[in-house]
Amino acid sequence: MEPLLAILVGLFFAAAIYLMLSKFTIRIMLGIAILGNAVNLLLFTSGRLTREVPPIIPAGLDSLPAGTANPLPQALILTAIVISFSFLTFLLVLTYRAYQDLGTDDTSEMRAAEPDDRPLPPLGY
Repeated sequence: MEPLLAILVGLFFAAAIYLMLSKFTIRIMLGIAILGNAVNLLLFTSGRLTREVPPIIPAGLDSLPAGTANPLPQALILTAIVISFSFLTFLLVLTYRAYQDLGTDDTSEMRAAEPDDRPLPPLGY
């Protein structure tokens, strides 16, 4: 199961990078959302995928028995889900307002602060 999830994480990362390299803001936002899910899945698989033994310390022991799932990645994933959702909603509002003001979601056409008649800055040294 873990090799299958490792391949899935790699596919998520590849799709996220492909979408974030786009020039349209909606695709960039979808890429960021998929990237957050890929990181969450990566953290989840790093904490072992066992269903038999829950991460509860039995009475009389000081630590978790061998073979239990690590609870720390699970807690990190819950925090990351909340942070990525709030970041995605912020980007959604920002993209919507930019579309309202500029009338496009193409980043190459969002040059409202730069006049059209001025030349481009130098591309190299």
